Amino acid sequence: MGNRRWDRYSPSTYRPPPIQFYRPITEDSYHSTFIPYHPIPYQQAIVEENDADNCESSSSVSYISNLPNDMLVKILSYLPVTSAVRASVVCKRWHEVVRSFSWRGSTEDPNPPQKPWYFMFTCGNKSVTGFAYDASYRKWYGLEFPCIEKGMWSFSSSNGLVCLMDVENGYRIFLCNPITKDWRAFTQPPGKTSPDYCAMALSVDRKTKKYNLAVVKCSQVHQDLYEWDLSIHLYQPDTGSWFSPYSEVLVGSRGGEECVICDGVLYYLISTAGVLGAVEPRHAVVWYDLSNPNRRPKERLVDTMVRVPCALTCARLMNLQEKLVMVGGIGKVDRPGVVKGIGIWELCKKEWKDVARMPHKLFQGFGEFDELFASNGSGDLIYIQSYGSPALLTFDVSQRIWKWASKSPLNKKFPLQIFSGFCFEPRLEIGV
Repeated sequence: MGNRRWDRYSPSTYRPPPIQFYRPITEDSYHSTFIPYHPIPYQQAIVEENDADNCESSSSVSYISNLPNDMLVKILSYLPVTSAVRASVVCKRWHEVVRSFSWRGSTEDPNPPQKPWYFMFTCGNKSVTGFAYDASYRKWYGLEFPCIEKGMWSFSSSNGLVCLMDVENGYRIFLCNPITKDWRAFTQPPGKTSPDYCAMALSVDRKTKKYNLAVVKCSQVHQDLYEWDLSIHLYQPDTGSWFSPYSEVLVGSRGGEECVICDGVLYYLISTAGVLGAVEPRHAVVWYDLSNPNRRPKERLVDTMVRVPCALTCARLMNLQEKLVMVGGIGKVDRPGVVKGIGIWELCKKEWKDVARMPHKLFQGFGEFDELFASNGSGDLIYIQSYGSPALLTFDVSQRIWKWASKSPLNKKFPLQIFSGFCFEPRLEIGV
């Protein structure tokens, strides 16, 4: 946080204490404050096993401590993530057991799939303030996110890991687990150091824990608004280096800052280049197969183009159950730059299928909704947030239910204050 230079430090190996939690007392306006939960520091909370054996006690904790590890894992496995984090400070053994939850999210997990959290933050004069929202329990938790400093950041998350890119300071890239606070920094990807547009996508395999990281850069060619140089850069975790498998000059279209990886395919959002006499910019999606990046594709990216179903003020791409889903702001017919509603679509065999439209009453609940907004999703849950308000709306794709999140601890203090956010899966066992 603050102005610390994270790139000066090597990747972390220290396991810090659990996150500070905030739990609401009630939902009424009178008791709308949030009480901080301060766990005991991990160093003070450790109880040596030999000391516990010397102390004869009839408490239930002693009986649990005498259980074998496999049974202890079974018992603690029924705890939600926040309770498991608190349990990890009981003693050294419990800490190791909680961190060994390698089956989380698998078929052996006794709990239902954990809904993704949404981290909402705003930048102050000196620091970044943020809270994480748990849709399962409708609670906000105070969370000091690793690596985030004041400025503009781009995010991509997958299966418990979050990748962050510092847009304002040389496009520095970090990978972290927000729950364990483990993080690492990447070397600078090749290509131009200051492209006009830069997008990033992260994909983590749930079984193997291996990840793919892609960066797409797009820059103007010789001050020509009609031609844009696009390049794709992939990170190789085994060698710790980058390589650039593909580049192309887009004619009549330019890149953007939105991309995602679904089922081994990189999807990238482009739009019509703003040339004199051109119609209102139309968005489209192009794709690149990552299954064999060393092989040159037979067709160009523009040949894979799939245009969006209608004129959009902006579009957000996301991976839901390895399917490409788009949330877009629908523009007015006479004024395409003004948003009149929010739509959700799914790409099926190069065609967009309607998933849902936000009810107009909920759309009005945001107040003044700008043409640009934040939206992110994972699993079956989609989050939608206006940049000018801390209000947060969720949509459950499987149940087709819209629901407002509980009131955010963040408050708007001045008219031009900006709120942003993204979602991630809270997982303890994923390392960087």
